[in-house]
Amino acid sequence: MQKFNIISQFVKDISFESPNVPELFFKQDSENNQAAVKMDVSINIKASENNVYMVDLITKVHSKLEKLDKTIFLIESTYSGLVQCEEKDEESLKRILLIDVPTLLFPAVRALVTRLTSESGMSPFNMQFFDFTALYENNQKKQSATPAPANQ
Repeated sequence: MQKFNIISQFVKDISFESPNVPELFFKQDSENNQAAVKMDVSINIKASENNVYMVDLITKVHSKLEKLDKTIFLIESTYSGLVQCEEKDEESLKRILLIDVPTLLFPAVRALVTRLTSESGMSPFNMQFFDFTALYENNQKKQSATPAPANQ
């Protein structure tokens, strides 16, 4: 059984932009109202003393009206967790820090994004749940496909 403890979690950095308000509130042309949302997620880990790690869940959510090429909103956040983990096996430790911990942190990020969009006067935006296992496995495949540098 994997053993880790989230000591604390917190907003490390957050930015909300809605550069085209109030202009977008007055555009009611349904042809141009098709919004696209792009979401990027990444994870940074910093080790500390006593088996404590800081896991940064970095998200960027960008919504824009495609036909008008106008941003509706852009939210960038770093939500962090301080985690103590006694795991010695390197692969298990990576899975804890890159899958398990972000999965536990994500609901707080999701709630922040919903609240920010709601408080901005827009319809609340609910982020889709994110598959951190798939992100981890894709990154592992990319790393194994990258040739190692030649020794000189």
